[in-house]
Amino acid sequence: MKLSTKGRYGLKAMFQLSLNQGNSPIPLKNIASKQNISEQYLEQIFSSLKKSGLVTSVRGSQGGYLLSKEPKDITVGDILVVLEGPVSLSDCVLDEDICENSGKCVTKVVWEKMKKGIEDVINSITLQDMIDDHNKNILDNDITNLIIK
Repeated sequence: MKLSTKGRYGLKAMFQLSLNQGNSPIPLKNIASKQNISEQYLEQIFSSLKKSGLVTSVRGSQGGYLLSKEPKDITVGDILVVLEGPVSLSDCVLDEDICENSGKCVTKVVWEKMKKGIEDVINSITLQDMIDDHNKNILDNDITNLIIK
């Protein structure tokens, strides 16, 4: 299983947006620059995020995007499902009618358990958790640099 660039870049962009939560809207060009992502590609991603209600846009010279909720209320799963669709390692997990062996398939149970495991992880990590981890890494690096000097 591999996430597309849409999911990976969307999560990075939402993280960048969450770092500025509570301040003024962030223009896409700033997010694109900070995360090294094409601004045009971000426009497509943010169109989906806006339709889903995860972000709001503000027009004008001081415009840009804001999170629609607090970072603690948006999970990685919320973002990835909008951009990638539901988690599924096999189509039979989402649609039993797709396979005639669905009711007696021995591997379907494996795919269902893997789906649940992935969902449990992505739905347990919030943007706030990512911010906290980021801040901890910065602090750890600062401490390491002080010790080395």
